[in-house]
Order: sequence, then C-alpha cells, then structure tokens
Amino acid sequence: MTRRMWLAALSLVGMFIAAYLTLYHYGYIGSLMCTGGGRGCETVQTSRYARFIGLPVAAWGFGYYLTVLTLAIVSMQDRFAESRGFATLLLALTAWGALFSGWLTYLEAGPIGAWCQWCIGSATVAALLFVVAFLDWKAAGQSGS
Repeated sequence: MTRRMWLAALSLVGMFIAAYLTLYHYGYIGSLMCTGGGRGCETVQTSRYARFIGLPVAAWGFGYYLTVLTLAIVSMQDRFAESRGFATLLLALTAWGALFSGWLTYLEAGPIGAWCQWCIGSATVAALLFVVAFLDWKAAGQSGS
C-alpha cells in the first residue's frame, strides 16, 4: 500500500469518528459508546469547547478528513503520483490538523478535565496522517520531482 493510500485509509477512519461525534452533537445518537459509561465523552462533547466558529468541532473534523481524503485520492493519479507540490500541500494540511488536535487534547487535559476516547482516537489519526504525509513529502523530495 502506498503512502497516499494510507492517507486515504486513515482519513476514512477519521471521517467515521467525526461523523459519529457530529451525529451525537446534533442529537441523532442518544449516548456515546464509551468505556466507563461515557461520562468523559459526554463531558467533552457538551463542554463550551465543543463548538468552534458556530459549528461542532467534530463537523470541522469531518470536513478536514474529507479534504485530506480528496487530496490523497487526486494525488494518486498518474500525473500527480510523484508531485512534490501535492506532498507539500498534504504535509501542511496534516500538520495543521495535528496541531489543532493537540490543542483540543490540551483542552481535555486542562480546562475540560475529562477525556473522550473518540477524541483521542481522532487525535491519533491526525498524528498518523501527519507522520505519513511527512514520509511522503520526504520521499517526493528525494525523487527530485
């Protein structure tokens, strides 16, 4: 499996998590399936930090993962397969995602004081996306494209 296929696959995992949390936020899911009775997850999801610029953070996450998925799929086309430009774009986007996820994790540890396993899962996916994008960017630079 190529690095960009890994980016696509990880993005799908992130989209599932973000969709699940978004559906919960809008009331389509009664309670979150979490260990420990879900108290930490519900505390995080109902905190004042669960919205960003008027939308649930999870909805922003869904858009982010969808964007990474789209770019990863487009970048697998023959004419872009070795593109340093796409590699740089994916690296910048996933770096932003990893930093934003890090900030959200800080909020869980500090001001919110509760942990959501789905949020931690999403942050892990964001970090893995960054690592894979970095490896792809590094390989694209070595190929001289």
